Amino acid sequence: MDTQTQLHRLREMLAPVLETNTFYRRKLTEVRVTHPNDVQTMADYQQLPFTTKEELSADQVLHPPYGTNLTFPLEQYTRLHRTSGTTGSPLRWLDTAESWEWWGKCWREIYRAAGVTSADRLMIAFSFGPFIGFWSAYHGAQQLGALTIPNGGMTSVQRIRAILSNNITVLVCTPTYALRLAEVAAQAGIDLRRESQVRVTIHAGEPGASLPATKQRIETCWGARAYDHAGATEVGAWGVMCEPQAGVHLNENEFICEVLDAETDKPAAEGELVITNLGRIGMPIIRYRTGDYVKHRASPCECGRDSRVLEGGVIGRLDNALIIRGLNVYPATLENIILKFPDVREFAGRVYGTETLDELEIQIESLNPHPADTAAAVAAAIRGDLGLRAVVKAVPLGTLPRYELKSNRLTDERSAQTTSPSS
Repeated sequence: MDTQTQLHRLREMLAPVLETNTFYRRKLTEVRVTHPNDVQTMADYQQLPFTTKEELSADQVLHPPYGTNLTFPLEQYTRLHRTSGTTGSPLRWLDTAESWEWWGKCWREIYRAAGVTSADRLMIAFSFGPFIGFWSAYHGAQQLGALTIPNGGMTSVQRIRAILSNNITVLVCTPTYALRLAEVAAQAGIDLRRESQVRVTIHAGEPGASLPATKQRIETCWGARAYDHAGATEVGAWGVMCEPQAGVHLNENEFICEVLDAETDKPAAEGELVITNLGRIGMPIIRYRTGDYVKHRASPCECGRDSRVLEGGVIGRLDNALIIRGLNVYPATLENIILKFPDVREFAGRVYGTETLDELEIQIESLNPHPADTAAAVAAAIRGDLGLRAVVKAVPLGTLPRYELKSNRLTDERSAQTTSPSS
């Protein structure tokens, strides 16, 4: 979508928002935007104030339970979801029937980019609790006309059996859970590459499916092509991976996206992703600082889409970068190094301080009959790639936690705060 069309849609959204949305009417009038026509150019747009998760959370605390970012009377909203709470207190988020249709439309584009059609049979492996998770993926599949198999409340073993008995062709879940399901299948003596008909897996919730090591591991386990997707409860499904899989496209038909230097707030080739959604008038987001660190790819995509591409999808969370001995280390970067070793079944890490310096300790479960050899190789890889010395220890298989949604593998004990992926 060209810039002028984006701005036209933004002005259409601003008309009711400026009239009845207390939260954004206050923010916009503070910068003298009192009418939609006050935003005519991208330069005008870039003068609009940022929105942060912290101020949205504070607004909901001051005006419980939903805050003042509501454009319509409460009776016009039909769905309530919330963020996962991995980066602060959970936000409650409301959708009207129209904005929920918009969510499905965004997911429909994700499916089409991955080659999913109405002939496919989908399992969306998710608990279907209050976290928005893959609820919208389910609605998008309905719009697409694809068959979806209910699986809320199932154990991982039951889901594997359902995948096989229903001839599922598309699996939608977090990257971590795709690997967990593969581990459960292997423990049950099931060869997913031979016995499953899954040909496409689609992932969200954490960076794994854009990490070469994690992506390769998922594809090896399932004998399928793994696709990344990015989005957030309060924003929408903004990221699409196409069939060439050369990065994650920004869905610029439905979002205005900026990449800004995190220190200067000026446009940059890499930095923080800032987003405005254009189809969620009832509870909108305008110039939202996602906290996601991303990097533009310079060359166009061979798929022919003219939307911009993020190299490597979401590289990491700005607030999750671990500063270890002066180095910024993203959890996803460590994951990509460690999971390059095919015999590593699972890992966990912690950062802690001593009297003299910070220490990084990694525990791994290894299938190697001599796991200490793998531990030494992982330590050497971390030092070679990051210039960082890590203490890597092998622990018995089954020792470390397993996850059915987002992983939580790294703990910063210096601040007693656990790092985690984007909500």
